[in-house]
Amino acid sequence: MVLRFHGSPIQEEAWMKGHNAPAMRASVESALHAAADLDAAEITVSTIAPYVVLEGFVPRWADSERALAIAEAIVGSGYVHCRILVR
Repeated sequence: MVLRFHGSPIQEEAWMKGHNAPAMRASVESALHAAADLDAAEITVSTIAPYVVLEGFVPRWADSERALAIAEAIVGSGYVHCRILVR
């Protein structure tokens, strides 16, 4: 399965000007693990072009929503694909 995302020209231009995948991924990972109110031990972060993909498991639905909010605060609303499951 191939995920395709279509971004705005502004976001894609920012991506091309140095907001690269490793830096974006590291920023989101750091913020997730630094959040005291979030159990992010089983969340993995990856990138596809200017998008961040969150995957993994959390114990509560609120943790999934919190992880999404943290990632969107870093990369922008609408540029995070959340595939986190609650178990």
